[in-house]
Amino acid sequence: MAIVTSMPKDIFNSYSQEELTKAIINNDNVVLQSIYKLGFPKVQHFILRNSGSEDQAKDIFQDAFISFWTNIRSGKFAPENESALVGYLFQIAKNKWLDHLRSSKTKKTVPLEERDITDFPNLEVHDKEAYYLKIEYAFQKIGKDCHELLTRFYFKKESLTQVSRAMGWTAQTAKNNKYRCMQKLKNIIQEGEKES
Repeated sequence: MAIVTSMPKDIFNSYSQEELTKAIINNDNVVLQSIYKLGFPKVQHFILRNSGSEDQAKDIFQDAFISFWTNIRSGKFAPENESALVGYLFQIAKNKWLDHLRSSKTKKTVPLEERDITDFPNLEVHDKEAYYLKIEYAFQKIGKDCHELLTRFYFKKESLTQVSRAMGWTAQTAKNNKYRCMQKLKNIIQEGEKES
């Protein structure tokens, strides 16, 4: 196959997966850049929706892209359908992000433990890993005060009295706010389940 010098926006409709695979093996910069530009937004969206930042999305995607490129060049992956390359790149990035969330470093910063699941009795748990991701996503969306309150209470194991002092509330206000924040967290998780 001749090296492609001018790549249309939708390369996946213009070239077969076999042609694209050969271009990747031949280090065709135009093809590699096109795949990179097409693949990144989906990965970025996934990571941002699952407790990640834009910088983390970029780092994970770059690592995934190198693995993707290496595996194709070494023959570890061969596409079987017209969307296989994009799906494969996304799957590598997704797995790398899940590995990152499971790492001990991440567990120290976002320590979701099994006992905390008891605070979500109305939610069905089929896939614990996916469930934790939903909690982490919701936790980033509940607002600054709720985030601080629940972090202090659940993760730092502070009493409601300690939380109320730190946040300038009465003990009853802290108790009421904890209940409201938990309801807000549950609602975000349940809304996310309806969308998926």
